[in-house]
Order: sequence, then structure tokens, then C-alpha cells
Amino acid sequence: MSSIEEQIREIEDEIKNTKYNKATSHHIGRLKAKVARLRDDAVTRAMASSGGGEGYNVKKSGDGTVVLVGFPSVGKSTLLNKLTGTESETAGYAFTTVSVIPGAMEHKGANIQILDIPGLIAGAAMGKGRGKEVIAVVRGADLILLLGDVYNEKHVNVLIKELYDAGIRLNKEKPDITIKKTSSGGIRFNSVGNSDLDLGEIRAILAENKIMNADVLVRGSVDQDDFIDAMFGNRVYIPAFFSINKIDLVDAETRKEIDADVTERFGLPPVMISAHSGYNVEELKDSIYDNLGFIRIYLKPVGGKADMEEPLIIREPATVESVCNKLHRDFVEKFRYAKVWGDSVKHDAQRVGLPHELCDGDILTVVTRA
Repeated sequence: MSSIEEQIREIEDEIKNTKYNKATSHHIGRLKAKVARLRDDAVTRAMASSGGGEGYNVKKSGDGTVVLVGFPSVGKSTLLNKLTGTESETAGYAFTTVSVIPGAMEHKGANIQILDIPGLIAGAAMGKGRGKEVIAVVRGADLILLLGDVYNEKHVNVLIKELYDAGIRLNKEKPDITIKKTSSGGIRFNSVGNSDLDLGEIRAILAENKIMNADVLVRGSVDQDDFIDAMFGNRVYIPAFFSINKIDLVDAETRKEIDADVTERFGLPPVMISAHSGYNVEELKDSIYDNLGFIRIYLKPVGGKADMEEPLIIREPATVESVCNKLHRDFVEKFRYAKVWGDSVKHDAQRVGLPHELCDGDILTVVTRA
């Protein structure tokens, strides 16, 4: 009997060799759903296999958590040391890091947790090379920094594929799809906006997962892959960006070629660095801060002056409620109203409620019951 990897490869080949049109869309949708189910089963079994190693249960801390994802020996440990001052062991051979090493980076008032994990290899999503433990840590990140070096930048797509196979979607909004199983009535499909799917495709995809009765609501434009992700319901959507290390080992022309190549293939320009020399590390810190989507909120006590020296750092979208939750849970329970000065309101000292969305640089006063 064929292994799961062989079954997946055979079905993927059939998908590639089948021309997509309205006549074949249902068949292709069913094949994609089957591949997703096989891969999901394989990943689930890998994740449920032998227990994780020491150092893999890392508690999130700070204002945001960034995971360094890369091949073995691309310089993740050296970069962690440069960013945070953490002493992660480094050496000139692969797999120096055998557990998760956390570090804390302070930048622009934000306290950012950086995690150095063992290098990913092909097959990590299926559990190879401590992939089970590594993937579990990555799934909990707020931001993924994909780190390559000047010798392997063309293989960064291997990292992306492993993350995709493990249910991690990079730089993508979660599609607005609701699938509610019912006891009878078949598949009922409603859409808001222009959907790329029809009822036949949805039926074929759901049937592959043995769902014959369900109410389906799709908002916005989604494709078959989006719908399959929603059907499984275990995907995570995480922002990511690229950095290429060891650029001090190549000439300026090669740097330009690598920069252009990564930008063309992935649509994002990489941050070119040398972790060893510290070149462009400050620019990398700025990119981490920006990609985490931080904004600064200045707190003003009732009847007092705003603290303009130490802002509260919070990630977008930031509401008055999310600020209250970060300060103390009692702030929400005893909330009366808030006053805001800044770009998010029409006039200074405007009264707002918990759902009000704040902008960077806003001044906020929270008024609670005694």
C-alpha cells in the first residue's frame, strides 16, 4: 500500500494534469479536499506522537512574540544574540539549537519576545527533524521571521511549503466562511458579495469530508483552497516577512540579485543583514516592530496629565476594550466610559465606549465605577 506522502504526490500530479474549467472544477475541488485531509491526518498523527523535548513549552510574554524560522545553520542563534543579548549557543554546524531559546528585545517602547527554534527541514510538517515540536511553537507566534542566507535563499519556498502543510497561512486574512453542520436538508449555500465558488464545488469539497448536510455562508471573494481551510477549521493566519543573512560574505552585485530574486518570487523585499557584524540589525528591529502592527496609546488619569514618556504598546486593531483588558480585567467590568484625544475621534476629549478603535498616538482616559 502506498504511503501517505506517495498518495498525496499522486493526487497532486492529477490536479496539475487536469485543466481547470467549470466542467472540471468540482472534480479538482474534491481532489484538493482529499489532499488536505490526507495531509491533515498525517500532521495530526505527527503532532500526537512521542512527547516534546525539553524547552519546547515556552510561555508567551511581552507585547508580541516573534519566531525565527529558517534552515539549520542560517544564523538564527547568532541573530537572537544580536537582537536580545540572549546567549543562544552558536557554532559552524547544523542543529546547534536543539530546543527553543527565548529572548526579549526592547524596541521603541515595546517588549518583544524572540524565539530561536531548531532549523526546519523538508518533511518537518510530517514530524521529521523535531518538526512536531517546532511547528507547534510556530503556530503560536504573532509574527514569523523567515530567515535565509546568501547560500540558500532560493530554497526559502521549502520553508513556506512546510508551514503551509502544517496549516500555517502567511500574510493572509482569515476568510469569512461559516459552515454549520445540520441533521438534514443537504447543503444550503448563501454568499454575500462575489464568490468564486458554486454550490456544486462546495458539495464536492464537503462530501470528501463526509459532510452531507450543512448551512454555508461565504462573505467576500474566496476560492477552493480558502473553503477547504475553513472546512478543517484548524488553520492559523500569521504575518511574516523575509530576512537574508550573511550578506557580508558576498559582493554588492550578488546582494542586488538576491534582493531582486526574493522580491520577485514572494512579493516582499527582504531585509538584508549580517547577524555576525550587526549590519542592518537596527533596520531589522524596525521591521519586526512594524510587522507586529504596534501602536502607542498614552494614558491620562482622570484629572491628571497624560504620561507622554511611556506609552502603552498594543497591537492593531486596538479598541478601548483591548486596552482595558491589558491594563486589568476590572477595567472592563467596571467601565463607564472613556475619553480620547487624537486621530480616532472627531474632537478632543470625545466620549467613547469599549468598541471604539484607537489610532497610534491617541491619549486615553478610562472612567470606571467606584
